[in-house]
Amino acid sequence: MSGEDHAGDAVAILDVGKTHTKLAIVDAMTATTLRDYELPSVSLPSPLGPQLDVHGIEEWLLERLVGTPEASRVRAIVPIAHGAAAVLLDRAGAVLAAPDYDNAAFDEVAEPYRVLRDDFSITFSPFLGRGLNLGRQLYWLQTRAPDLFERCDQILTYAQYWAWRLSREPACEWTSLGCHTDLWLPLAQKPSLLAVAQGWADRLAPVRAAGDTLGSIDAKWARKAYLDPHVRVLCGMHDSSASYLALAGRALGEPHTVVSSGTWIICMTSGIPMHRLAEHLDMLANVDIAGHPVATARFAGGREYRAIVGADAESIVADEAALPSVLQSKAMVIPSFSENGGPFAGRVGQLIRAERLGTQGRVALASLYLALMTDLLLEWLGAQGDILLDGPLAENAVYGQALASLRPEQRVRRCLRRQAMAYAGLQLAGFAVDRSMVTVTASRVAMTDALHDYRLYWRRLLPNGAARRCVS
Repeated sequence: MSGEDHAGDAVAILDVGKTHTKLAIVDAMTATTLRDYELPSVSLPSPLGPQLDVHGIEEWLLERLVGTPEASRVRAIVPIAHGAAAVLLDRAGAVLAAPDYDNAAFDEVAEPYRVLRDDFSITFSPFLGRGLNLGRQLYWLQTRAPDLFERCDQILTYAQYWAWRLSREPACEWTSLGCHTDLWLPLAQKPSLLAVAQGWADRLAPVRAAGDTLGSIDAKWARKAYLDPHVRVLCGMHDSSASYLALAGRALGEPHTVVSSGTWIICMTSGIPMHRLAEHLDMLANVDIAGHPVATARFAGGREYRAIVGADAESIVADEAALPSVLQSKAMVIPSFSENGGPFAGRVGQLIRAERLGTQGRVALASLYLALMTDLLLEWLGAQGDILLDGPLAENAVYGQALASLRPEQRVRRCLRRQAMAYAGLQLAGFAVDRSMVTVTASRVAMTDALHDYRLYWRRLLPNGAARRCVS
């Protein structure tokens, strides 16, 4: 789309994360964020366990659009959402269930569900706890609430639920189906044998591409939000795959890794064969916009960071000046501080020699720990080429500098101002994106030798010799 024809146009990007929901109004020509709103993502209690607050998010979205001065400039809306989530609708379009994957009740069906799953070698979806496999959520509902499940007419993956709410056009999409759901075969690009055998594939809404325009905005939404009735609603995609789309595209076929951060730290690496993935290490395949599998490793870094520094210090900016004292003290974090997901899930984390650290020291320690974990996952993946950081950690100086020093043969680049979602949204909406100013190179720490010695010592303390595992 040319700038002459679309000067002044804007795109609304709805990014529904597990921790926060964001709405950005972005200038279509300059990629400048005109308005940026944020809402904590919460779950609500129900007889079916915690449910995603889809009604609360919808009310908030409407209020934000109504109050946005640039609403009249919006020409397209792009939904992006976290994975392992779907919404079940009845024939009338009423929400039957929107399960929260953190519901511990899903573990009740772990063993009977395990035997039904397709093999990891064809789904590249590891067996995960709670509801991190979307298939386990569906199986739990099917066995624990059969009458409700029988009323289910359609299953919409989460980003596409929001596209449906805005356009009334139902869809699923392969980056959302391909993120450890157990429902998708990435190489064959079709539903898994499990999804077919359980009757779920017949309930999945039609599979569309992320960049497809599903239709114009629903007339009721246009009227209530004061939007142009011709606003296009895009199908949308999974959030980590959106980061990969926005940042990896600049590599022009060269090896590269995108590290997406938030509730999860997710490392997606190009050009890595799927046989390198190890299910027991929570390695998996995400799916890119073209439907192809991308080798991935991850851990719940955002949750661990919060657990280490405490809620009161979570918003404190990491200061690289605090890093030398952490290295000298040999204060360390031993995983894991998250119950679910990642290679050390279920193990009890430890803080070693951290009691004398002040607030800034603890923030630096937590940031360094995330860098060490990321480095370990990148080693397991065999990552090469540029490392592109997106999300909150792109703005964390300790993390960026430590990772750059730990990976001296790779260039670490930071996405500016958390712009990846904006660039992904613009690209999906069909606007030309100039990526030349998306990233800047992260500098390295001055105490590189001390950092490498620290890493060696830290790895020796990992459970069961994890650092020595070689994935070939």
